[in-house]
Amino acid sequence: MKLYSGPLSMFGAKAEIAAREKGLDVELIMVPFEMKRLYEPKHPEVARINPKRQVPVLIDDGPDGELEIFDSTQIFEYFETVKPEPALWPAEPKARARARLLEHKSDEIYFPHIIRLMGLQGSLDDPAATVALDGAARFYGEMEQRIGEREWLAGSYSYADIAFYMAQLFGARMGAPMTDAHPRLLAWRDRVSARPAVRQVACAMGRYLLSQKRTLPPFLAKLSA
Repeated sequence: MKLYSGPLSMFGAKAEIAAREKGLDVELIMVPFEMKRLYEPKHPEVARINPKRQVPVLIDDGPDGELEIFDSTQIFEYFETVKPEPALWPAEPKARARARLLEHKSDEIYFPHIIRLMGLQGSLDDPAATVALDGAARFYGEMEQRIGEREWLAGSYSYADIAFYMAQLFGARMGAPMTDAHPRLLAWRDRVSARPAVRQVACAMGRYLLSQKRTLPPFLAKLSA
């Protein structure tokens, strides 16, 4: 398998963590990226396979033919099918559906607030930033109630934990961190950070940010030290 990602791709990092958690033999290919031009020009394989021209892209050229897919959630599903153990979705149908919903909400409900903050870190009193910060805070409150006394977001450790961990990392970078108002989530983040697969991917991202003279959120700076 070949996984195309980028040094600051939240969705690519999700897929990379999942591959490492599964112990899959995946060749990681980091596409060209720089702060000013971002991902231009696009990597030809990424542009060919994904109509949205974005990472992550996965190619599996196995004995039963070649597969080319994109989108981190689709890659999650494929990994779970080709290597069911260790399981990263709960087995029970309703628990699995809840975990899938949490993964989806991290990407599609929470993360759009963080996207709106990009470029506004120096003006968080801007009306657009205020709306985004309020949306992120509401989501943190919901997730704080959701986790309760659980160790993980959806019962057992799952793709839902991977997705929200990476999303909140970007939230912290963009000026919308979790706070002391979310003690259960902060403890959850520490547990996720301690996983070797997560630590390896998060620290690599932290090192890249430092190489670009960017400031790290305190929890990522501590993790990367």
